[in-house]
Amino acid sequence: MMFSCFQPNLSVDCVLDLTWECLQKYHLQSLLLDVDCTLKSYRSSDISPEILCWINTMQEHGVGLCLVSNGHRKRIRGIAERVRLPFVAPALKPLPFGCWEAIRTMNFDKKSTAMVGDQVFADLLAGKFAGLFTILVAPLRPEEEPWFARMKRPLERIVCCSRSLF
Repeated sequence: MMFSCFQPNLSVDCVLDLTWECLQKYHLQSLLLDVDCTLKSYRSSDISPEILCWINTMQEHGVGLCLVSNGHRKRIRGIAERVRLPFVAPALKPLPFGCWEAIRTMNFDKKSTAMVGDQVFADLLAGKFAGLFTILVAPLRPEEEPWFARMKRPLERIVCCSRSLF
């Protein structure tokens, strides 16, 4: 397919759909997690109790987690401290450098690490460029995103087979 570079390895409605069993099926041991519209809505500074529980469950199963965000370092640091996760910000996605930094810093195995995010042209491409398994999630409250993020969504629907996610 012409747009195969825009196809995720896996599409889910929400990170909560990524169970321990699902990760085992795909031989995944660590996740690089986007923040805005993936773990929380864009305008919220808090992560829901359900997502916090999911993070704890993943950690209890030994899954390595690291936040990888294009957000400002100070803002992402505050979120990372609240959820007690390491972070890379700004990650400069879709460039792969933030993913590589997280993998190197956390000593993750690239072959068993996935990039998880809601944006095709940032998260998915960063993961692909970094040589990672990619997981696309439906964005949480995309109507809250800034205009420049919202304007990419129609094009994402065109190039990505996971149209039902948007």
